[in-house]
Parts: sequence; C-alpha cells; structure tokens
Amino acid sequence: MNVLLIQPPSQTPLMDQVYLFEPLALEYLGAGARHDGHHVRLHDARLDPDIESVVREFKPDVVGLTAFTSHLNIVRELAASIRQLMPETFLVVGGHHATVVPEDFNDSAFDLVVIGEGVVALREILRELPVARDFRGIAGLGIPNPAGMRFTPPRPYTPLDELPLPDRSLTAAWRSRYFSEWFKPLASIRTSLGCTARCTFCALWAITDGKYLRRDASRVVEELQGLVEENVFFCDDESMCDTRRMAQLADLIAAAGIRKRYFLYARVDTIVRHPDLFAKWARIGLSQVFVGMEDFSDERLAAMKKGVTTDQQVEAASILRNLGVMMYASFMVDPAYTREDFLALNAYIRKLKLTYATFTVMTPLPGTELHASRRQELLSGKPELYDMLHALLPTRLPLPEFYQEMAKLYSGAVPVYRSLPTLLRYGLHGLLLRLRLFGVFIERVRAAHLDY
Repeated sequence: MNVLLIQPPSQTPLMDQVYLFEPLALEYLGAGARHDGHHVRLHDARLDPDIESVVREFKPDVVGLTAFTSHLNIVRELAASIRQLMPETFLVVGGHHATVVPEDFNDSAFDLVVIGEGVVALREILRELPVARDFRGIAGLGIPNPAGMRFTPPRPYTPLDELPLPDRSLTAAWRSRYFSEWFKPLASIRTSLGCTARCTFCALWAITDGKYLRRDASRVVEELQGLVEENVFFCDDESMCDTRRMAQLADLIAAAGIRKRYFLYARVDTIVRHPDLFAKWARIGLSQVFVGMEDFSDERLAAMKKGVTTDQQVEAASILRNLGVMMYASFMVDPAYTREDFLALNAYIRKLKLTYATFTVMTPLPGTELHASRRQELLSGKPELYDMLHALLPTRLPLPEFYQEMAKLYSGAVPVYRSLPTLLRYGLHGLLLRLRLFGVFIERVRAAHLDY
C-alpha cells in the first residue's frame, strides 16, 4: 500500500525560524511500514505547505498524521480536506495529543486514533486493513464513533530496542534545513523515553506510566555512526536519568571514534551530583545542555514538584561554565508574576552568569497535573494557544504588560557582554535569533487582545 506520513504545518510558523527538528516519530513509523513492504512517503508541511499536490500525485491508501495540542484544529482541517480530495483514503492520527486526549479526534474525518507508541500499532493496522478492517483486536486504538469514541485495550510501550532504526532517507530532501538556533544542520536521536521526575506541568512521565525506558548504548552508537550531520540533538524527555548507561554510552562513542557536537536535556540535580559524567561528555563533544530551570523561587519550584533548589541551580550553572559547556537555560514564567517578580528573575539570571536563556509561559497542557487542577481557570480552550507563548491562566499584570515584560526578558535578561562570546562563537545568526525572539513577543503584545 501507499502510506503518506504528514508532519503538519506549525501553529506558530515564526518559531520554525528559531528551531526546526526533524520529524523523528514519523521516520520511525516509516521504517516500520517499509519493513513490511509498503511504499512510504514522508511530507514535512512545515517546509512544503503544498500537501494537496502530494496527495494527488502519490494517491495514498493510508495517511498518517501527528499532532501536538496546538496542531489540533490544523490537523482536523487537514484531515477533512484530504477526505474530500480522496474519500477512500484511510486516515490515522497519532502523536502527543492523540495520546493524552484521544477524544478530541472523535471526528468522521479520522478512521483511527493511535494512543501511545505508534510503530507497532501502524504495522498492525496496515496488516488488518486489506483483510477485514476489524481493528478491535489491535491494542492502543481509539475508534471514532458518533455515539462516543470506542477504545481497544491499552498498548504497553514497546521496548525501545525492538523498534527499527528511523528511516532518515524519508527526509533526505529537507535534512540540511533541520536545526536549532546555531546547530545546523542538526540530526535528532532518541536514546530513552520518559522521565524519573514528576513535575506538575509535564505529561511525559505519565505517558509511559512513570517508567523510564532505555535503549541499549550499543544500538545508539550504531545509529550515531549512520548520521552524516555533525550536530546531534538527543531528543529524550531527559537524557541523563540513567547516569551509568550514559557513562557507558560516552565510552562507546569515544571508542568508536565518533566526533560530533551534542545537545541534550539534563536536570539540575543530575549535573550537581554527577559533574564527572558531564566532564566525560564534554571531552567527546557535548556542546550544550538544555536545563529546565523553570523558576528562581524555591517555594514555586517545590509547588511544581520540580525536585531541585535554587542553590543547586547556581552550582549546576557553575559546573557547566567551568567545563566550557553552554547551559541552555529555560525558565517558565508564571502568569501570576508581578513586575517585581520579572525584575527578580532578571537579576537572578545575571547572578547565574548565563550566556543564554530562553523563556516560556507556564502552560497547563492537557494530560498534566497542572491542567487537571486548574482547568476551571483557563482563559481559553483554543488549542492554538497551547504553544507555550500565550498565558492561558489569569495574569496578575494586564495582559499586554505581561507580554511586554516577557519581551524584556528576551532582549535584556542576559547582558550583551555575557552573550557576546556566544554570539561571536555562532556568528551573526545568533544575534538575529535574539532579535527574532524579541520580535515574537512584541507581536504577541500587539495581538494579545485578539488571541482570546
């Protein structure tokens, strides 16, 4: 069968100029389907919006769509247009939002909703499709129905080493355009799934039922050896949870003579407790660590069950700085911030001597404890606003002023004399990036009264 996998266009296309990661989940799906003899095409609509021409030319028997929460209406409309264009095409949707709120896809445009891990599920769907089209025996599915979505038994997550390696030939036409800030071109690789933390604002640990799933280090090295890109992003939910495995992986990478620049996620407490591990990784190419700092208040950090302290944050920043590894520090701004809180966060960032910091708005994403506890306070139910740029909980400051303070953080929290080494290291693109991020929030200020 002809199987078309579509990465939908972004709800906030401007952010595609800041980072654009390869559609790794669809590359995994494509590898599984190709293994069974199907003809697979992957279309990245972020880079080529002409989906209609691809559908007309390829004539897919099956279309697979993926969606985060902010994609919900985009994917619904896309499915409806494909259904109108080719009524007999079988449409399947999966991804993060389908996993946490599958009922949102109880729509006649969709034939099936995949909940959780999709590689094996899609292979089983493709086997059943030409036979009887009775999908009740396939685990992890939602079956749209006007009377209410029907569900098959839950699917446990497949051990990661049993999955095929992602088929990156499916994105050959776009590989040079995947990047994150100054890392370009950039390949993505997954070495684990889930997280050992229990943060209230995150659904990733709940999706795997609290389990932290790992790939064998030798399999990761095998995949790394096949990557042509010099820059590699470890797109794990949290890469360094299993410190023993990551030490082994570093040793295997060194022994294999692989030399690349790495960008990965790590927690503050992991950095503080295992500085030698990060020193080992720095020696084999670790260039940047994404660290979810989230806040500058121990009280707020405890309330969100982050499990770290501000003292640990200060120490982690010092450890990475001394190793020559850039801390890509991410702060989550609480809509309840006062103007004094914004000033205090600005001062805290300067105290940490950061060379780069990024900011999102604390967002009650579906599937999180935060969403469950505060859903009655939501200012809007529009899925397009779940992009981590909008304040969906009431702001203490008037909304335009809140966005203005966010813009000030991007433009001035890291002083120029500290960010200059980073800008010089990564060139003019780094400066343009900062200006672009500033522009994002200025635009939010202008549109704030229209977004809700």
